[in-house]
Amino acid sequence: MQLFNTFAAYISGMQTYMSIFPPDHGARPLSFSQEWRVLGPFQIGTRGMTWDVCLEYDPNTTYRSSLAPNATVRWTTVQADSAVSNANSARTSLSVSFREVDFEFLQQVYGWAALQYQAWARGYLYVKGSSPQSITLSIDHVLEFYVDDELYFGGDYYSYRRAPLVLYLQPGSHKLDVRLIRDVRVMGGVGAPSIDTTLRAETHSQSLQLSSGEPIIPDLINGHLPGRVGSITVRNHALTDVEVLAVFADLDTVSMSLHSAASLTLKPGQTRPLTLNIGCVGLCATEFSIHIHYRTYGSDDASVLSLPYSFERRAIHDPHKITFLHPSGIASYAILRAPSVRAQCSHETGDFPVLLQFHGAGLEADDPMVAHALDPLPDLCSWVLFPTGVTPWSGDDWHAWGFTDVEAAIQAIPRWIVENSWQGPGVDVDRWLVSGHSNGGQGTWYALTHRPDKVIAAAPVSGYSSIQSPYYVALQRPPGLTHFPDYVPYTLWRPMQSTVRSVLDGAISSYQHEILLENSRGIPIFQQHGGSDDNVPAYHSRLLSQLLHEFEADSTYVELPGAGHWFDGVMTTDHLQAFYQQAFEQSTSLRDTPGNFSLVVANPADTGSKHGFQVLHLRRPGQLGKVQVSFLQSDTQCHIRTTNVLSMKLPANFLKNLEVDLDGQLLEDLLVPSRDAITISRGANGEWKLTEHTGHMQRSGRQLGAMEAILRTHGVFQIVYHNPDAQNTALQISRNLCQYFAADTQLSSNDSTSLSGEGNILRLLVGSDMALGLHADFPIHVQPHGMISVRDDTGHWLQYNSEEFEGLGAVFLRPLEEERLELILWGAELEGLKMAARLVPMLTGVGQPDFVVTRKDMMWKGADGVLAMGFFDHAWNVSAGSFFT
Repeated sequence: MQLFNTFAAYISGMQTYMSIFPPDHGARPLSFSQEWRVLGPFQIGTRGMTWDVCLEYDPNTTYRSSLAPNATVRWTTVQADSAVSNANSARTSLSVSFREVDFEFLQQVYGWAALQYQAWARGYLYVKGSSPQSITLSIDHVLEFYVDDELYFGGDYYSYRRAPLVLYLQPGSHKLDVRLIRDVRVMGGVGAPSIDTTLRAETHSQSLQLSSGEPIIPDLINGHLPGRVGSITVRNHALTDVEVLAVFADLDTVSMSLHSAASLTLKPGQTRPLTLNIGCVGLCATEFSIHIHYRTYGSDDASVLSLPYSFERRAIHDPHKITFLHPSGIASYAILRAPSVRAQCSHETGDFPVLLQFHGAGLEADDPMVAHALDPLPDLCSWVLFPTGVTPWSGDDWHAWGFTDVEAAIQAIPRWIVENSWQGPGVDVDRWLVSGHSNGGQGTWYALTHRPDKVIAAAPVSGYSSIQSPYYVALQRPPGLTHFPDYVPYTLWRPMQSTVRSVLDGAISSYQHEILLENSRGIPIFQQHGGSDDNVPAYHSRLLSQLLHEFEADSTYVELPGAGHWFDGVMTTDHLQAFYQQAFEQSTSLRDTPGNFSLVVANPADTGSKHGFQVLHLRRPGQLGKVQVSFLQSDTQCHIRTTNVLSMKLPANFLKNLEVDLDGQLLEDLLVPSRDAITISRGANGEWKLTEHTGHMQRSGRQLGAMEAILRTHGVFQIVYHNPDAQNTALQISRNLCQYFAADTQLSSNDSTSLSGEGNILRLLVGSDMALGLHADFPIHVQPHGMISVRDDTGHWLQYNSEEFEGLGAVFLRPLEEERLELILWGAELEGLKMAARLVPMLTGVGQPDFVVTRKDMMWKGADGVLAMGFFDHAWNVSAGSFFT
């Protein structure tokens, strides 16, 4: 008996199970089966679902499960809660629970982690008619599923419904195998821990279709636009490429065009956002239609897809939608409130700071509960900005993708000032008061610990402490517990070696705010939390309050007795109002009188400076680096001590009048008086010296960090598939990037297009060898005959071949010029490529390091089934601490 394996190996005898209960199609083109087969529950750790997969089907087999009584489960039958079909669509809902499992007891032992589990469901989609149909299939809260034994990974975990799967199905019954995962963050922790999902299928006859969701278009301010870009998302339902030729508005007073200089191509089944230039000739009309001109491959005739639209009209001092370009080339938006003419700000003699307000998970920035959260405080001495982080779940929890959006939104304010001929106070884009609720509170901790030179004050409200303890839950305290447990801890992953676990932890250490709190010293912090919060327990704020006190940080904690997670006015309590006012009155630069301080860095790519000190490279990636600065002898001596720091930037002008001791070395000869800042590196002998550019290939800037560095693209993602059978996997990656990040991707089998572009590249190969790329001495070589070699930190080459390791694959970063990256996805065979593709960054907290060599064992062993994983250092060599079998 095999427990974990692939659905592709399902026994075909089950194919006819649902056929013995044929549905009454009538005139409906689509319908779902009423009865479903379900198997579970099985344990699954927080964010662990990417690393392991599924099992072999056998209706007569008893399966082992650590969650079930007697450690065994079998397939059972459940009825769909509802099934609705109409002229061109069908929908059904499933609610799956396992009442025989004592989840209450498990929760008392393991906390919220015990309410997470996985299960499997099998049903059918019926297609009526005499010819194939173009169908979109979306399944809420599901990461992966199979249609007729074909795997589709990525799904729609957060129910965005932005990029559903496009299928071309023959008439008849089509088997659906759905991997159900109960995620406490998404589904909560109150009541019976059931899994609820909705399946939707819809037929389409037009080649190009609009995706669900509203276009991104700026609001209209006194007849003028506060942004010049917008976006509409479209999807190709044709069997051939579709070329979008142009976009027009139907009124002369509204101008609209594609932002790209050339037309855009969508592969069959691909969803892409169209980035638009938008303008007005004179005063904009309120209502108009958007016309998208396109043609299918091989056709000379253009077709038109139209969308009526009405501008939202706002007053200039009201919260309103502005648009701007995300560095990836897509259009994004934020909600901006300009300073009031009644703001009394005698302490502000120049430009006003920015009050950043981060929203919680599942919310859009233009949601009234977000955009109007600060309405009771209309006269703040600041620009108020509600960033969106690109998506309702803020891209990736306000981190690599989402925080890039935040900084782009801030930089859009000076352009807004020019575009609107603003005569009020200017903006200081380098002074931020950061605040946020719930997931926005976690985003506040991220900004505070990663941009300490820009944050003048911070107010995290009802926020969780770090990504390692995901938050979106609702908990009733189990009987017998005297305290709240930690948030969905990473305790129920499949067993793994400590070296593997350390690599995974190192990949997400930049988001563990508890270990980075020293960076907040000297910055005023106000924490507020409801004492009866059953969503994010007050334990999180209490813990961080304790740690801040231990670091001698400037922190105040207020707990509101009897208050829950959210209530009207949660962001404008009397305590918060007083803190905002005081923060703006005292928002002078902290760099003038820093005192003793530390800078702790997990990833130099996402961590800015502290009083002008900035870490540029770590000696051992995956481990923390630290700079400790102290002043002695009446502030005439400066002692700097570093840990795991290879290179850093120092504020030369600040240090030039001091006697500087750096790790026991006096820096008199290195402090160049004519420079504001100097960059120094540590040599092999431990001595610090001015950094010299030797021309050697060095990893720097946006290239640093774990595999998520690929998300720091400046330009549209380029996905290149070198083998025809890799095209479907490339399409899935494109769909996932669009689904979870609203990102744009260009799919191609032509390498010349990708190399000439600006964005990062994802390169897919099956079986063949691969050119060395920009770095001639790169430590990973893909070789002919299904072999891959990796050079470890001692210089020893380890070889893995497909004859010995079934399902061999690999995923790893490689450098390109100008801080660009390419992510290589390789499989000795297609199965290995699909396994590697699972690790393309998509969900937060998974922990993908710089490189992973995979095999089929990962399907049931999880991360412990990999052959190798680890990090690259500053010179693109494999670093110490990486894992090899």
